Amino acid sequence: MKRTLLPLVIAALMACACADTQKAPEAAVPFHYDTLPGDSTLYGLAGDGTTDSILIMLPYSCEGLDTFDIIEAREQRHIMGRPHIGDELAVILRNDSTRQAALVVNVSTLQQKWCYMAQPVLRHQPPRPLPDSVMRELMTPREYTLRLMRGGTAFTMGGRHSSSDTMSPVEYPQQKRYTGWRLFNGRLLLTVTDSTSQQAPDTADIVLLRRDSLVLRFSDHEQAYYRQKEAARSEK
Repeated sequence: MKRTLLPLVIAALMACACADTQKAPEAAVPFHYDTLPGDSTLYGLAGDGTTDSILIMLPYSCEGLDTFDIIEAREQRHIMGRPHIGDELAVILRNDSTRQAALVVNVSTLQQKWCYMAQPVLRHQPPRPLPDSVMRELMTPREYTLRLMRGGTAFTMGGRHSSSDTMSPVEYPQQKRYTGWRLFNGRLLLTVTDSTSQQAPDTADIVLLRRDSLVLRFSDHEQAYYRQKEAARSEK
């Protein structure tokens, strides 16, 4: 992953270097964010010198390196994904400070394929208890996925049912069809697209974010995710 990010970081640095002499083309900044009105988030790349107490960030505005105190944010567990050099970051500052971070989200860590196991329920209560072996076979969970991709595109799998599912004695929960995502003041905004292509927002708070795990708090529930075993890496 770091090999992939290295040329992009170099491109960002080159864009910053020429900013004083001429306006760099927009494409020269690899991870440009068009912030929504009211979004106070600072976006950029983690720089060399970042530690558990200090965050060095190269903003996409190319206005020079920023240094933020992240001690309090770390103590309050508001560092969502440990920053490594070249990682894309989203930083929310404390209201009373321009140098103390209240929340840090590692966008590079967030942009992954996240999974969870969905449990089925019986459509109707049988007149007599079913054998344990039958229940184990019927109550097999399914893996649902939420993929957050670069460029703000989202994709879900596992929630669409086949015609044979209607004949099954169990049913699985529906999964919302997410087609887009972005951050807004540290919160995750997911775009829901229904069967008629109508779009609506769905907002979640990021409760936990690590290399191999994610927890999102929606308005009515919390959902824990894991990365697929072949892709997951433990937190350094």
